[in-house]
Amino acid sequence: MGLYKRDEVWWMDFTYKGKRFRRSLKTEDRRLAKKIEAKVKTLLIEGKWFENRIAEGRTFKELMGRYMKEHSEVKKRSWDRDRISLAHLLPFFGNCSLTSITPDLISQYKAHRYSENTKPATLNRELSLMKHAFNLAWKEWGWVTENPVSKVKMERENNARDRVLSYEEEDKLLKVSPLWLRDITQFALLTGAREGEILNLQWPQVDLFRRVATIRQDKTGSVKSIPLTSTAFELLKNKSKIRQIHCGLIFPSENGTRFTASNLGRAFRKALMKAEIKDFRFHDLRHTFASRLAQRGVDLYLIQKLLGHREPRMVQRYAHHSVESLRAGIEVLEKEIWYKKDTMGKLTEESQNQP
Repeated sequence: MGLYKRDEVWWMDFTYKGKRFRRSLKTEDRRLAKKIEAKVKTLLIEGKWFENRIAEGRTFKELMGRYMKEHSEVKKRSWDRDRISLAHLLPFFGNCSLTSITPDLISQYKAHRYSENTKPATLNRELSLMKHAFNLAWKEWGWVTENPVSKVKMERENNARDRVLSYEEEDKLLKVSPLWLRDITQFALLTGAREGEILNLQWPQVDLFRRVATIRQDKTGSVKSIPLTSTAFELLKNKSKIRQIHCGLIFPSENGTRFTASNLGRAFRKALMKAEIKDFRFHDLRHTFASRLAQRGVDLYLIQKLLGHREPRMVQRYAHHSVESLRAGIEVLEKEIWYKKDTMGKLTEESQNQP
């Protein structure tokens, strides 16, 4: 039937692959109506028409609501981090339709966050969350026909930290910490595990007979095995004697529930204040673990495996510690060489004085 008018408004009516498409084009201009009809037919041929119509009716708030329910809350490993990122994303994108979110709008968001003194790593976590949600909406849910976040360049992260805990600071921190926090802090220092990995750790992941903890990594989803030191072994052994029957978590709350990142963060900051330790975060316990190993001459490849990093460049920040730990060995070698030279000199001198 093609184009026709109804109440002064142009409509389209045609059949494609056995299906009839009849829609109001919402215009009184015939030339514009013809252009819209041509565009709709093009989208139909490309298989994008229905997806676009769905996307026009969906908002970013709906997208993230489904994402949090079906992915973040189910996996739990990154729920706290996702919730924090979403608190910044929703005020900016919340009521936007999915089709209105463009690379340009995302760039405006980046500028907005930088005006709030946001660090590159924080911004990248927010964009990564958004990117993952759009990927699902595109590839699995059929809500959109592309991912606008994939067209936006991620920020270069330049906020690496080298803050480590001294042994004196460690003693102060552990003394002022409640028992549950002391156990978590010690375990972090002895294993280099991430915050979420520790809070999610369950008894089936620990083999006390072999003295090994098997940890599923938050960031990569891969599994790493960490040999337990004597101190870490005793810590877990003591906790196994008083474990809660209906709770598989190794570091649960008194109610047998999982500590959230915010719970842990508040308690940790309070302990730091009592111990008068400044410029330190929970994640720095992981840096402390790696730095202490490097200072004792442990090979960077082994540190990489213990931390669970896929690439060697992630542990290069500890290289200077490793070099310094070898200096004593070099000096011993040098002293030995000079000792031999002195001995040789004396022997030569003595031989010359002999009859």
